[in-house]
Amino acid sequence: MAMGVLTTIFFMWGFLTCLNDILIPHLKSIFQLNYAQAILVQFTFFGAYFLMGMPAGRLIATLGYKKGIVAGLAIAGLGALGFWPAASLHLYPAFLGALFVLATGITVLQVAANPYVALLGPEKTSSSRLTLAQALNSLGTTLAPLFGGLLILSNVVKDPTDLAALAPAQRLLYDTQQAQAVQFPYIGLAVVLFLLAAFVWLFRLPALTGTTDQDDHDRHGFIEVLRHPHVLFGVLGIFFYVGAEVSIGSFMVNYLSMPDIGHMSEQEAAHYVSFYWGGAMVGRFLGSALMAKFSPRKLLATFAAINALLVLTTMLSSGDVAMYSIIAIGLFNSIMFPTIFALGIERLGPMTSKASSLLIMAIVGGALIPWAEGKFADHIGLQHAFFLPLLCYLYILFYGISGSRVRTIP
Repeated sequence: MAMGVLTTIFFMWGFLTCLNDILIPHLKSIFQLNYAQAILVQFTFFGAYFLMGMPAGRLIATLGYKKGIVAGLAIAGLGALGFWPAASLHLYPAFLGALFVLATGITVLQVAANPYVALLGPEKTSSSRLTLAQALNSLGTTLAPLFGGLLILSNVVKDPTDLAALAPAQRLLYDTQQAQAVQFPYIGLAVVLFLLAAFVWLFRLPALTGTTDQDDHDRHGFIEVLRHPHVLFGVLGIFFYVGAEVSIGSFMVNYLSMPDIGHMSEQEAAHYVSFYWGGAMVGRFLGSALMAKFSPRKLLATFAAINALLVLTTMLSSGDVAMYSIIAIGLFNSIMFPTIFALGIERLGPMTSKASSLLIMAIVGGALIPWAEGKFADHIGLQHAFFLPLLCYLYILFYGISGSRVRTIP
């Protein structure tokens, strides 16, 4: 029952996170942004993980896992509500502010829910269990582009020349339509988040206090936790993995719309983004079963090597080959986050919640690497800018082979 409740929460934050992939091209069009400016959506969203990761860890230490999850859902709901005034004011910074609050709530959820699921059973099957929960996260990321493409990208965005030709009354109507395209989906999500918070509050979840700061009588510091090499390498692994995953998802609509790649509209491209995230969902269901039989480290290294080859194919080809190779990356992304996370908190006892905070802070890779790729895309072209995700997958290959091994420290 506890796993059932947690997987619903994993679904919701996956849905909210992936909706950014649709929000980016929409805001890029209506505010006439370049790639680097548009990717500030992800920079703000994932930057919240870095800034709020330690405060979230302290909140979980004070409240415990259950109340921490309730708090996270409530904060995310407030952030979703913030899209109403942001769209009404037609201000890009207001959207970024609402996204920061929303991401703060999801940060709290990540710090609480990921270790909680990993600890709900034997340690040797923690990677398998977390991968299964993340499969529901991927269901959310699969449905979000379809939902967003239908409700957000279905509105035709006019270029500056057409806007200048509109009469004042027509311009007011146009701005209202563009605002409502974003307002109504996020208001609905806010309602769902508040209802989920109430449900979790009423549900009885196991406490698991032995793996939080409440049972850390020696009061280990964050630096002491990072002295464990598998934690330090794991933090870098999460940084590079999320950076690669988000970079590819964020630019996929624009990439598939390019004449020599997919030559399609943004709304059509949004459907293919669903296949990218859907592949991650399928891979996580399969990966959960595979990791019950095979070494999580070997599977992680194998999947990272395959993704490095797929990114290289995407960079060196065009047309259908480039299109399907980038979509296929989602399938092999599948086990990476839950496996890196589970290996990063292995055998830490009461230091688990601190390690969890550090691993969640590393999700800031989803802010920095896509921003860097946006900068490169503006100068060398979007296709060549995918060399950054390629380097990320090569690091994950190292983590699976060597970096994740638990070493004794003096």
